[in-house]
Amino acid sequence: MMSQPKVYVVDDDEAVRQSLARLFSSVNLPVETFDSAASFLTKSDPDRGGCLVLDLRMPGMDGLQLQTRLNELGRHLPVIMISAHGEIETAVQAMKAGAIEFLRKPYDPKYLIERVREALALNMRIRARDSHRATVDRLRARLTPREFEVMERIVAGRSAKEIALELGLSRKTVDIHRAHILTKMQVESVVELMNLLHPPDNT
Repeated sequence: MMSQPKVYVVDDDEAVRQSLARLFSSVNLPVETFDSAASFLTKSDPDRGGCLVLDLRMPGMDGLQLQTRLNELGRHLPVIMISAHGEIETAVQAMKAGAIEFLRKPYDPKYLIERVREALALNMRIRARDSHRATVDRLRARLTPREFEVMERIVAGRSAKEIALELGLSRKTVDIHRAHILTKMQVESVVELMNLLHPPDNT
């Protein structure tokens, strides 16, 4: 079971950190604050989902640099970038790197909460998708090369007769492979198998 996602606030201004912590806590959103990008990288839980509310201008590693570093590490947390300066070029850079919002101070607290909730929901969907893919990869690894060939054709809608002709097998052998595939993939029918391999993309 996935842990509850958290709002990570990264800002070198203590007053801002405290203000944002109170804001998110007031609407029952788990929140953790960090005074620098380096602190976030070393102290935050890399296995826990969430979103980043990130100050653009900070000493040392700034917001854009942290965003880039997280992408390099494969931690694709939705980012809401905040800045006292409304530089269009910087905003474009942030959005290209994956930020979902670029807010200029002062911002509307209600709008920020709304965007944070959207970011957390997005992160939950992405984590569920990634977890599903990992499960499918683990199950696929249990198949023999021949079973994998048969499964590809089953999912493509081929009949047992067609699969037998394509692979030079008997119908009975195809049926045996099919039974083994369903068992190893932990499903009870071809429909379940297809849904497992090709789930709806809700992200």
